[in-house]
Amino acid sequence: MKIGLTFDLRSEYLAAGYTEDETAEFDRDDTVEAIETALRRMGHETERIGNAKQLAAALVAGQRWDLVFNIAEGMHGIGREAQVPAILDLYEVAYTFSDPLVMSLTLHKGMTKRVVRDAGVPTADFVVFQTPEDVAVCPFGPPFFVKPVAEGTGKGVSPQSIVRERKGLLAACERLLEAYRQPVLVESYLPGREFTIGILGTGPTAEVLGTIEVHLLAQAEPEVYSYVNKEHFEDRVAYRLLRGQDDRVVGEAEAIALKAWRILGCRDAGRVDIRCDAQGKPQFMEVNPLAGIHPGHSDLPIICSYLHIPYQSLIERIVVSAARRIAKKR
Repeated sequence: MKIGLTFDLRSEYLAAGYTEDETAEFDRDDTVEAIETALRRMGHETERIGNAKQLAAALVAGQRWDLVFNIAEGMHGIGREAQVPAILDLYEVAYTFSDPLVMSLTLHKGMTKRVVRDAGVPTADFVVFQTPEDVAVCPFGPPFFVKPVAEGTGKGVSPQSIVRERKGLLAACERLLEAYRQPVLVESYLPGREFTIGILGTGPTAEVLGTIEVHLLAQAEPEVYSYVNKEHFEDRVAYRLLRGQDDRVVGEAEAIALKAWRILGCRDAGRVDIRCDAQGKPQFMEVNPLAGIHPGHSDLPIICSYLHIPYQSLIERIVVSAARRIAKKR
């Protein structure tokens, strides 16, 4: 197949004057190189397309591909991860990972939690605040956990995200509203174990790839899997591979993750994050249908490494999943 690659390259945006925080979700040059190498080893022809604007220009110029391997995050708007899939749908070009509806929905953590909660998936109490005035009507008590409603990679998450008294909630929300210019998600703080669960496949064929538990080390920012802890995970975080058949709580978490993945309509591969409440019960936190796939730094490939699944095999499984979907549609 001729496979195009869509991506937002962090180095290009930094060179254009964007900040480290603004570009935190974007991909490194070696991520694109690793994907391209894996695809070529599978026998595919590859072409680097770039971001959404570059994709649009290429399509208008008449370029086409059998499949697009899409890892583009988008820069602007709460539906930014849906931009590339929407453009590809318009031109009837097949692509990996989820469609525009799923990408828009799941980037908004509050909307996602509403959908999965209505479907019976356990998730912590939450509310979305649009303005500082909304804080006065928070329907549940502390401790709270606050974060931007539509960011990834731990952006906006730090020890300050834990608010232990109601009187501190206003200042915490005002700080995030000012910094990120978007609504704030306020949840009941979950003090228990934290899991990242890899999922492969689509619909009924989706399956749990594996689960790692996140353990923060002494050097880490305490109690939160924050942006800083994720960026410097080598000396701040220890991951432990777990299996549902050996740990009842992990088994419950994996069942919750798979149910949420299928309910939301996610495709091909991604991650679901779960954290336990004070009683040790797993609660859905969020889903990432466009998970990072840097071979050494992203959670999904880290899970694969613990399972002795080569990076090459992960990329191949993603392409095979997309190809099966496309064949069924046709």
